[in-house]
Amino acid sequence: MTWFRGRFRSRAGWGVAAGVLFLAGLLAVLLFVMGLWRWFVRLTAPALVDLPGGGWTAGAVLGLLSVAGWVGGTWFSSPERNRDRDRGRTGPARLGLATGGAVCWTVAFGALMYVLGALPGRNCRSGATMCAYIPGTGSAFLSYAATAALLGGLWYRRRGTVTAARRAEERARLRRLRKKGKGKSRAARSS
Repeated sequence: MTWFRGRFRSRAGWGVAAGVLFLAGLLAVLLFVMGLWRWFVRLTAPALVDLPGGGWTAGAVLGLLSVAGWVGGTWFSSPERNRDRDRGRTGPARLGLATGGAVCWTVAFGALMYVLGALPGRNCRSGATMCAYIPGTGSAFLSYAATAALLGGLWYRRRGTVTAARRAEERARLRRLRKKGKGKSRAARSS
């Protein structure tokens, strides 16, 4: 009995150690990707805010991209498209929906992360080039926030009214079926 307990403890210990090493590796990869993204943003942001319109236009375009990604992501992951997941959907169709949703959500959050990455860091040395203020990024952030909030709010409101109308139409359809006697259960129809 003690041999079994010792073997179980040893196996559990190796499992915990492997889990901790896996999480440490995952954290290292995540930090590397975030640093690489920050480097990319800091390298390309000056060229983006130097375009005609400056930071205001860049922020508005990134806000529009973010809202478009959100709209596409909600479209791909909506219940209407995923309701009959097991009936009639082939593997490639499901893969296409999942890929489209992943791309849309990546665009939505990528635009936000681009705007946030262009702002100067909080915990940086003041003389570091990666932490220097890029002229126009403040106005780009304000323009992004205003565009995303305005267009996102309008789309959310429109989506709510369309969903409410669709639900009311479904309730009316069920009410008409019940009046005809077709909305009853099989037990109620047979008696």
